[in-house]
Amino acid sequence: MPDVRSAIAARPLVLDGGLGTMLEARGHDLSGVLWSAGVLIDAPGDVRDVHAAFVDAGADIVTTASYQLGYDNLAEAGKDAAEVDALLGASVRLAREATDGRAWVAASVGPFGAVRADGSEYTGAYGMSVGELAEWHRRRLHVLSEAGPDLLAVETIASPAEAEAVAIALEGVGIPAWVSLSGSSTAFADDGALAAALVTAASPAEVVAVGANCCPPRDIARVLTAMPSATPAVVYPNSGEAWDAISRSWHGDATATFADVDAWLDAGARLIGGCCRTTPKDIAGLARRLKD
Repeated sequence: MPDVRSAIAARPLVLDGGLGTMLEARGHDLSGVLWSAGVLIDAPGDVRDVHAAFVDAGADIVTTASYQLGYDNLAEAGKDAAEVDALLGASVRLAREATDGRAWVAASVGPFGAVRADGSEYTGAYGMSVGELAEWHRRRLHVLSEAGPDLLAVETIASPAEAEAVAIALEGVGIPAWVSLSGSSTAFADDGALAAALVTAASPAEVVAVGANCCPPRDIARVLTAMPSATPAVVYPNSGEAWDAISRSWHGDATATFADVDAWLDAGARLIGGCCRTTPKDIAGLARRLKD
């Protein structure tokens, strides 16, 4: 595969869709605190197969099943730090096997709220300092980068403080990364806070794109308007349904996820895909539009 920075400059790239959605479709219960990390532990072959399905659908980049892998939540599940390191590495290896040289592998790095599994990735209300968050993110970033992905996908970052922490933790990591804010986080309700966080997220030399994910498709235009100039944008919204963190279930109707993709491209989007509740069928339709 060519260098991912050069590829982003050459053409828009297609991301994958909802890994957890497709694992649920295979019969896995993701309602526990480990979410798809539990499947990585118990049924790694299914994780590999879902990655492959998205590549077959036309995804240029697949993201690993490491979003919710953290040292604290896995310690509660009886896993020590060495076992967590091994699982982080396994997530990259499985994705690499599934792509078989046909797509880039992005190692997924979820927010602090992901390991809490309490919906706080939509508020950023962690009660932690920037320094504490940077330290929390740093180890996973370095373990994942050492596992050999093509880039890091730092996803669903939920507050200006966490965006600053991630920017600190990414310095010197040694491989390209994108940073995607939680598009539905109440911490970014103010346009100024959103724009400032995008600038902060784009500041490390390692960052090749910034943007937003895990939000309704209608919210993407606002994010693109707030982007720092000359910075490629990464956008991957949900299907349009809403997540209820209390019942741990989705409600509402899916919308035409990529109906506005032409406008997103015009506004500078270079990495486009789907987040929760999007499927290989959705990605196949997106890939046809972008590649034709």
